[in-house]
Amino acid sequence: MSESEKHYDLVIIGGGPAGLTAAIYSARKGLKTLVIERGIPGGRMNDAPFIENYPGFPDGIKGSELAILFVKQTEKFGVEIHQMEEVVDLDFKSDPKVIVTRKGKYLASAVIIAIGAERKKLLIPGEKEFLGRGVSYCATCDGFFFKNRIVAVIGSGDEAAEDALLLANLASKVYLITNAKSLECEEVLKGKIRESGKIEVINNYKVTKVIGDEVVKAVQLKNIDTGEEKEIEVNGVFFALGAVPMTEIMRKAGIETHERGCIIVDNMQKTNIEGVFAAGDCTCNSLFQVITAAAQGAKAATSAYNYIRDLKKTKR
Repeated sequence: MSESEKHYDLVIIGGGPAGLTAAIYSARKGLKTLVIERGIPGGRMNDAPFIENYPGFPDGIKGSELAILFVKQTEKFGVEIHQMEEVVDLDFKSDPKVIVTRKGKYLASAVIIAIGAERKKLLIPGEKEFLGRGVSYCATCDGFFFKNRIVAVIGSGDEAAEDALLLANLASKVYLITNAKSLECEEVLKGKIRESGKIEVINNYKVTKVIGDEVVKAVQLKNIDTGEEKEIEVNGVFFALGAVPMTEIMRKAGIETHERGCIIVDNMQKTNIEGVFAAGDCTCNSLFQVITAAAQGAKAATSAYNYIRDLKKTKR
């Protein structure tokens, strides 16, 4: 067997909080474990300027620093981490299972999918440039930094409405900007928005630009019907457009997903294919938070260990 075709007990695809936690749990149980991450280990933790709601850090911690601590703890238990390595093909029906990247082929008795999800983006000027300097995709993560400030939430569904309500408890004013004729959220949420006293809904406008210098200063809007343009002064912009799980290659390998692309799992993170588990944002857990992803990673690793243990017994 060549160096690029090593056989591992467990291969984890994705090195975010779910994947790294799964690796810690599996390695401590004695499993030979490999993590394959297409980018930098830590996943979306690296994009969070500051995290204040992860237990154990009463003063908060930079997302990138928390990611480094996750990686150090994972490597402490002997886990191999291959970063900047993209998976291009999978065979989950073979025994052992086969994972092919641009750098080699890996064999595994079990696999955990922890590939995360990408937040939908508008790809407008200023959106990328001001990320972490007023632009955010997570009101739960970053809302506290805009206490008594003016913010805008972009979106029209339940997520946008919930983010606006959360921010209304912190900010002095919240603009909820939608490109629809009216909000497309649940009626209960509409009622709460009307009652809040802090949320101004702006329907039928699309955001065309985020404006600022060192930090966000305003957003530029354009009326969908009339083409009228205007600017609104804000200190923060929260995009609440939903998330897109990165699961196309998994579907091709036979993994069942919901219409939104979320991987379907049971309460122990098992997918429809024996020996393949999934954890974290790719399963569309409700919070899209580090702590919930980590919890799912721990469960997935426990399930994978039990599967591998039973597999080894049957092969004796």
